Amino acid sequence: MIFDFQDKRITVNVPTRAALEAEVLRRFSAGEGFALATVNLDHLVKLAESQEFLEAYLGQDLVVADGRPIVWLSQLARRPVELMPGSDMVLPLCRLAAAAGVPVALVGSTDQALTDAKSHLEGQVPGLDLAWCHAPSGVFDPQSTEAGDILKELNSRGIRLCFLALGAPKQESLAHRGRQDAPLVGFASIGAGLDFLGGHQTRAPLWVRRIAMEWLWRALSSPARLVPRYAKCFAILPGQIWKALRNRL
Repeated sequence: MIFDFQDKRITVNVPTRAALEAEVLRRFSAGEGFALATVNLDHLVKLAESQEFLEAYLGQDLVVADGRPIVWLSQLARRPVELMPGSDMVLPLCRLAAAAGVPVALVGSTDQALTDAKSHLEGQVPGLDLAWCHAPSGVFDPQSTEAGDILKELNSRGIRLCFLALGAPKQESLAHRGRQDAPLVGFASIGAGLDFLGGHQTRAPLWVRRIAMEWLWRALSSPARLVPRYAKCFAILPGQIWKALRNRL
């Protein structure tokens, strides 16, 4: 699935979970880092508005579909991809890291949320080497000295998989910088994934997710913040549908 932004393209280049897991394991084995992004409609809005975010996304090695609209658009374009929300990928990626024997870090959210997420992950994934947890300052900037210090710490600890729970665009921008400054680290941008694991945010029930209504459940839980965001997402849908249909040709 391809999304065009002027003369640049963002491609969902990992269509299935099996393909993602195989590529991550290959990179662990080869000693290669990566940056993993999970594209959704909100990201498409931001990509059209921010050249800096677009450049960061172009620096991601692996892009998967986060959100059913992306999956539906891929089906319209006859280039189907599987749904892989970042929140759902934390445990599978930790299991891969444990199997490969590589150290893992959690960066983002709050100290308490990270402590609780760490406890949950270690209880769920035997043999997981969760080597470092770090909650950045409330004014975190991916281009700051603080960000550089985080990347240095990842290098010094030999981290090979780092979950970034900083929200877009900060997490993708840090991952992009990390591909230069910490090239052996695999960065996975997962938004609120760690808060969900630690119980600091509540995700929609499974039945709500299965009927593709998680967006509505979230909007009702935080209308002031999310209704304007989702309004922008709905506004771009007709154009994205038209582009998907044209991609059939």
